[in-house]
Amino acid sequence: MEELWPTPSREIADAIRSLCQRLLTETDALVDAFARPSLVAQNDPALLADASLIEEDRELNRSDLVQWLTANVQHPGRRVEPYVGPRTTAYINDLVSRGIAPDFAGAWRVALGIGWRRWLEECVADCADPDLLVEVLDVTAQSLVQYALDSVATLRQVGLAAAMGHTDAEGIAMIQLIASGAPMAEDLAEGQLRYRMARWHVGLVLWIDDPQQAEALDEAITAVRSTTGGRSALVARASATSRWLWLSGEAVPDVHHVEKALASTDELRVAVGRPGRGLEGFRSSHQDALAAQALVIRLASDRRFTPYADVELIDALTKDRAGARRFVTNTLGALAEADTALRQALLTYVQCGFNTTRAAANLYAHRNTVERRVSRANELSAVKVEDNPTHVAAALLLLDLAPDIGTTNPS
Repeated sequence: MEELWPTPSREIADAIRSLCQRLLTETDALVDAFARPSLVAQNDPALLADASLIEEDRELNRSDLVQWLTANVQHPGRRVEPYVGPRTTAYINDLVSRGIAPDFAGAWRVALGIGWRRWLEECVADCADPDLLVEVLDVTAQSLVQYALDSVATLRQVGLAAAMGHTDAEGIAMIQLIASGAPMAEDLAEGQLRYRMARWHVGLVLWIDDPQQAEALDEAITAVRSTTGGRSALVARASATSRWLWLSGEAVPDVHHVEKALASTDELRVAVGRPGRGLEGFRSSHQDALAAQALVIRLASDRRFTPYADVELIDALTKDRAGARRFVTNTLGALAEADTALRQALLTYVQCGFNTTRAAANLYAHRNTVERRVSRANELSAVKVEDNPTHVAAALLLLDLAPDIGTTNPS
């Protein structure tokens, strides 16, 4: 790439290299600072609604940060060429296929503002010589701004290439329109997607955390199709790491067969929407599944199969993680950090309508054992189950999804 400013002196280069080496050990914290604000600045509701795409956007942010820091360790203060790897290319292709056009320039403006403030703080703390500080800031400001400009231009080029190579954009665009709530005639949607709308639908989101395990998604789709019998199934590639799936039938599709079919796939996770009928049911069940997926990712839960009907209350409670932690602590008190078996016994007891015999059967435990655990759990709980069973059950469910949320020093 053409160099646009003079090569820095050795002293300035050494100072930049030292700063970048230290910040390379803090990349996760740095990405945490600007990932969400830059995501919001991209101003695309479809992107904000898809947890898998959000994870890919975060990975793109991390890749950009590491690229600039690493390049400045090797060649301090020089122009940095953006790196576009296979994962970035796949992500841009997914955006194009779904008609999502993020404002990358707006995202870079926000990220650059936050990142520059942190860089200023590091430079001031590290450079005791005022003249050296001015030179370091001058050189790195040019490098960072040019890197942002080059990166936005590169992303646009990759997007254009993806648009030229995409073949089934019309079907995915139709799904995107329906999912976003746009007015739509059923017959138009059916003709475009070759999928009947005047039925019951259950929407699912299947996803993986590691793009290298992508074959697990295709295997899972094949397994699900084999369990649905005569029911219809519609599949859409949502991203490199996720698939959208709808099952339909004259009766409400049974997802228990799906859960069993996917039980042996360790890499895969599934979120399931509530059933709905017709075009609106197609949309609402899909939105439920997206919300369940976002919840699992937001709480860093290891739950592999998550029906939204089971976690809807938890979703509402955990939009603010700090508030969710206060709710758990204030409701459960010492029980939040007690033996898991105690919490599980109390939760099952409430879910079984305060029936100890049924709870014991569900837990495969002796009735007397369950009674002792329930009694001890209720002693430890700040709010007693007889006083507010809804709050106690909600707090226990939240802990079941995200075990570290109630701890004093969460990981």
